[in-house]
Amino acid sequence: MKLTPPPEGQVGAEATDVDLKTITVEEGAALRAAVYRHKLVVFRDQTLDKEEYIAFARKLGRLQVYFQKNYHHPQYPEIFVSSNVPDENGNKVGVAGTGQYWHSDYQFSPEPLSLTLVYPQVLPSGKRETYYIDMVRVYEGLPADLRRVVDGQRAVQEGKWRYKVTPEDVDRAVVDILAAIEQQVPAITHPAVIDHPVTGRSSLYVSSGFTTGIEGLSYEENRKIMPRLFSFIEREEHVHTHTWRQGDILFWDNRTLLHQASKTPKGQYSSSYRIGVYDDLPFYTHAPALAAAAGA
Repeated sequence: MKLTPPPEGQVGAEATDVDLKTITVEEGAALRAAVYRHKLVVFRDQTLDKEEYIAFARKLGRLQVYFQKNYHHPQYPEIFVSSNVPDENGNKVGVAGTGQYWHSDYQFSPEPLSLTLVYPQVLPSGKRETYYIDMVRVYEGLPADLRRVVDGQRAVQEGKWRYKVTPEDVDRAVVDILAAIEQQVPAITHPAVIDHPVTGRSSLYVSSGFTTGIEGLSYEENRKIMPRLFSFIEREEHVHTHTWRQGDILFWDNRTLLHQASKTPKGQYSSSYRIGVYDDLPFYTHAPALAAAAGA
């Protein structure tokens, strides 16, 4: 395997000359180390079927089964399907248009998702991109007044506002739908600034997709400060763009990156298979000994 690191100050190492069907557990550990270091790894020219994709993911860690079944592949619940492509019988599979806002996967959960794999199956003929923001870099560049807002504080994360209605929701009041999803994923808090359990580096852990405020601030204070914070995070100079090619698989670290999917051009098909991977390390920690042990 050849791993080409990104230019200085950027994210996204590129892995070539590798067949992910033959990866060993030891090589999987090396790939985890690479993603901690580079935040994002791009595998080119892969041809895995669903069983091979799942087998590769298991070499990286413990697989997530997403809490909502309508996202599952019908035969493989470990695969989260983002798709507007019907099956051979014309039936809907998965959910279309997922992740088209800035977020970190499962940020609204007490156990956020450590790592993410995405493997497109059908790419539209028009633009198909995924965008990333390095939140280590963002935190390092935060203006002093915004840093004072987040340092030592906790951010409120809510998943209910991104809920996608299902056929079972027909004839239900919106307030009842929101109440039901809030019971499944109630609002929680995580530190607004987290330390990586391997590298020890600090990153800002808020997103316009899931973060609704800073704990302890009034409603009016949050209404004033959060748009400024999101505006700084989402500056164009912070955004890294990956343009998909057939055979790409992307692997990234949710502790350090936000991401956003591009919109599918109208009338075109798009389908991707996501697998969430837990590395079973703390999602965030204050343990510099771990970083020293990893040689970070």
